[in-house]
Amino acid sequence: MKISQELKAFQDRLGHEFVRAELLLRAVTHSSASTPVRSDNQRLEFLGDRVLGLVMAEALLADDEEASEGKLAPRFNALVRKETCADIAREIGLGDVLKLGRSEQISGGRRKLALLGDAMEAVIAAVYLDAGFEAARVVILRLWATRVETVEADARDAKTSLQEWAQARALPPPAYVELARSGPDHAPVFTIAARLVSGEESSARATSKRAAEQAAAKALLDQLLKDDT
Repeated sequence: MKISQELKAFQDRLGHEFVRAELLLRAVTHSSASTPVRSDNQRLEFLGDRVLGLVMAEALLADDEEASEGKLAPRFNALVRKETCADIAREIGLGDVLKLGRSEQISGGRRKLALLGDAMEAVIAAVYLDAGFEAARVVILRLWATRVETVEADARDAKTSLQEWAQARALPPPAYVELARSGPDHAPVFTIAARLVSGEESSARATSKRAAEQAAAKALLDQLLKDDT
């Protein structure tokens, strides 16, 4: 099966040349562009999530032989979460080659976090089915290399840390309040405030509620820790 020059260039960025090109085509096909003769990538997404998880679990165990499960779990979550997959997808230009229906194209589907994250998992599954686990492992570790090296810092969940700070002082968990939403529907920007009943508050903006909540929690925690010193 022949593929377009765009997909050939994407293969180079991905670091894997497909023997079964139809797997790559399926991996980049969103449900909005599926047809009776062209399946979408949803089933591949399901498989890719598991392949990615196994590779990351192995990598973390090999990287730190002394770490407890309690330390490994947040690192693992940081590496496999949808936001990380979407970031990798952006780095290799996956959005540029996605097959989308007209409605998704108009609404900015090539930039949507969930859509990019799902497609990245589908591409991982396509590599696995095309050439086996070791080939998928090589691709994943190359693309995730920097994040594996820095995962301990990335795994520090600001919302959890802020909640622990509050609990240590017999305070209720912090509240997260949406202050504003701006931008077009396909690329919204959320402003979220993290608040404590004791009156402290910080806000942050991001392109997803989760990211804005994390940023607001980090800003508030940084402020609180500074005040404690």
